[in-house]
Amino acid sequence: MTRYVYQFCDGNKDMKDLLGGKGANLSEMTKIGLPVPPGITITTEACKRFYEKGQKIDSDLEKEICENLEKLEEKMGKKLGDKENPLLLSVRSGAPISMPGMMDTILNLGLNDESVKGFSKAISNERTAYDSYRRLIQMFGDVVMKIPSEKFEEVLDDIKKSNGYKDDTELTIDDLKEVVDRYKTIFKENAGIDFPQDSRKQMMMAVEAVFSSWENDRAITYRNINGIPHTLGTAVNIQSMVFGNMGNDSATGVLFTRNPATGAKGLYGEFLVNAQGEDVVAGIRTPQFIDEMENVFLDKYREIEEVAQKLEKHYKDMQDVEFTIEKGKLYMLQTRNGKRTGAAAVNIAVDMVEEGFIDKKTAVLRVEPLSVKQLLHPAFDEVELQKAKKITKGLAASPGAAYGKIYFTSEEVVAAAERGENAILVRTETSPEDIDGMSKAKGFLTARGGMTSHAAVVARQFGKSCISGCSELVVNEKAKKFSVKGVEYKEGDYISLDGNTGCIYEGKIQTKEAEITGNLNKLLTWADEFRRLEIWTNVDKAKDLERALEFGAEGIGLCRTEHMFFGEDRIKYVRRMILTDDIEEEMKVLDKLFEFQKKDFYNLFKHMDGRQVIIRLLDMPLHEFLPVRDKDIEALSKEMNKDFDELKHKVSSLKEFNPMLGHRGCRLGMTNPEIYRMQARAIITAVTELEKELNITLRPQIMIPLVGIEEEIASIRKNVTEVADEIIERENSKLVYEVGTMIEIPRAALMADKIAKHADFFSFGTNDLTQMTFGFSRDDADAYLKSYVKQCVLEISPFESIDTEGVGKLMDIAVRLGRETNPKLHIGICGEHGGDPKSIQFCDKIGLDYVSCSPFLVPVARLAAAQAAIKNN
Repeated sequence: MTRYVYQFCDGNKDMKDLLGGKGANLSEMTKIGLPVPPGITITTEACKRFYEKGQKIDSDLEKEICENLEKLEEKMGKKLGDKENPLLLSVRSGAPISMPGMMDTILNLGLNDESVKGFSKAISNERTAYDSYRRLIQMFGDVVMKIPSEKFEEVLDDIKKSNGYKDDTELTIDDLKEVVDRYKTIFKENAGIDFPQDSRKQMMMAVEAVFSSWENDRAITYRNINGIPHTLGTAVNIQSMVFGNMGNDSATGVLFTRNPATGAKGLYGEFLVNAQGEDVVAGIRTPQFIDEMENVFLDKYREIEEVAQKLEKHYKDMQDVEFTIEKGKLYMLQTRNGKRTGAAAVNIAVDMVEEGFIDKKTAVLRVEPLSVKQLLHPAFDEVELQKAKKITKGLAASPGAAYGKIYFTSEEVVAAAERGENAILVRTETSPEDIDGMSKAKGFLTARGGMTSHAAVVARQFGKSCISGCSELVVNEKAKKFSVKGVEYKEGDYISLDGNTGCIYEGKIQTKEAEITGNLNKLLTWADEFRRLEIWTNVDKAKDLERALEFGAEGIGLCRTEHMFFGEDRIKYVRRMILTDDIEEEMKVLDKLFEFQKKDFYNLFKHMDGRQVIIRLLDMPLHEFLPVRDKDIEALSKEMNKDFDELKHKVSSLKEFNPMLGHRGCRLGMTNPEIYRMQARAIITAVTELEKELNITLRPQIMIPLVGIEEEIASIRKNVTEVADEIIERENSKLVYEVGTMIEIPRAALMADKIAKHADFFSFGTNDLTQMTFGFSRDDADAYLKSYVKQCVLEISPFESIDTEGVGKLMDIAVRLGRETNPKLHIGICGEHGGDPKSIQFCDKIGLDYVSCSPFLVPVARLAAAQAAIKNN
């Protein structure tokens, strides 16, 4: 019989899939003897069962929950809802993969009109009792009954304002009783029922609400952003309450065992005296830094330091810890591997190797490859920074340089991003509902909240710049403006955020490029020791190539020659080549284009001594080079001395209804062989000249695109090699070159054994291969693929990560068939998937030789390839 509920003493840290991260770690902390309030965990399997039963808890599951509650009551010596000494509970989510703030929590469960009196007497603190009760009504109303939290906050603000209070802690017992009465009125008006007085009913309703929060919009968005499967489900943790709001000898806090922004060793976090945990993470009050606790609770601070060291040593990773101090006694409420910036991840991994905690292999596996991109983002130029006008300063919650237009809602940020604008989200404080906008914003600025607030945690995870707790910032979200010392800034104004210092500036500040140095260089060097795949780059320009080589690229996997034809000095010749009917004129134009191409290839190859370079011959449909507007056609007709109507007709005749499946790639080489012959001549001429001038060894590889029929590659290869061999013989060169093809048509994958007879290498063009395998238009599919992902039809868009079941099967077939014919066949990938870590792992698994990606993804690919080699053994 399946077990759905576990006591904390029954689990361990290796049961995350079943107990969720939070439940597994609560069990582990209990196991190693830390002060954890007892509780129970309802498993992720129970969550799946909840959805299978139509989002209902069936009687068998309810019975198992209640049986385990009774064991907890016996352990605590208290009963849920008891009038004299009630057991109070927290009900919290906990997925297998951490999703901070995305699902729901309810605290103080078990209070009602009678038990609040018994609780008051039991703890000899009437104020704490009613403060806890008003929090329960608000959280229960918000989470379970979907009553907007703002309705409750308005009551609280009204009472504080009428009494001249600044903080919640100034509310008297009578004030809190009034808050409770008014909250219950709001609850009934909005929910249509009285606030539940049956504590077990409260608990079951809360469990259902937490299970339901797995499918709330912000949780779904978060999973989509972070590639977390929608099928995992969440566990529910029911834990006996401890109270940080019992007076000045009580507190609550969140800390990291190392700085999550930089990785620096030492406690980093915040606490609030006389508060509950939600006050810290929600940013409702700006807390104190953790090191200030020495002045308030010296002995507890020392105890927390000891616990932090014990946890880090036990987990061998930086920990994110929640704690409560109740009347001078410390309790641990949660630990998990802390979210961190890319810079912190790298520094922590390297430092832990040098401290003897972990080995190099573990360090390489520890860093999420895509997080490395954060270290490659530009920083503000120091000279420009000195000229900028500083607005104010807040807490430097997440590093990085960002500028953009001010927007005040998540929806406005999303809309701005869709228009191609840089947006900065400015709020009094952010909430989990802002997750969509936060994923699109360049940075966040908040008036309230600290270094562990929602905004700060999300910013560090997403690699965004964030400044929080900016006390001089007065935000008016309704009026779409904020002010600092009387100076107003409105929606659409530009500001710049320096997340390294916490400074906010007017306008846009210029940035400078990043470099690979220090610990990042050390980590990537370790990664290179483990990886099998070579890392190449997709570039067309010498400047981009220099950057890629700095980042560690070992070859060029794709040079798109069509990009070289669009310069103002070239496009007119391309158009004349396409449109002329005069053979002599066409040859003259091709000679001119040859000179352009030779120069381009010369500038690329001169950096590539001893490295391989794949040049893809022209792939674009010819009509995409042609003018569209009448005035441009007219200008071209005058230049070519052609009749306007005649030229316009020819332009129109070349237009295709479905150009991606049209007259492009090798089909151009078949119908216009002179184009590919010119390109081959330019490539080989540039290389032979360079070898003589610089005394270097070059390895050009000429790639024929879009092949699907054996005869296509056979015919075009013959043309290319005739040109190349003639030049090599004339120049008395010993140059060795290769001719290969791009596997991007499903038929090519299935006929790879025949195609390999004429190819020295294969390169998978997974963009087109995905498009043609699925029958999806890459340019239009986003509209429906989002729905597919949301409905779990697909886990992720196949244009983001290789579809290993379908597209991947074709790739595997092509690798096996190709190498059966040609065992020395060199095979790689040059589509956008070449920089995706999951796709890289698949490429390693099926035996590719290299992956090729954009320059800024080269460090990501180096790390991902190492992880793939380790995981694939």
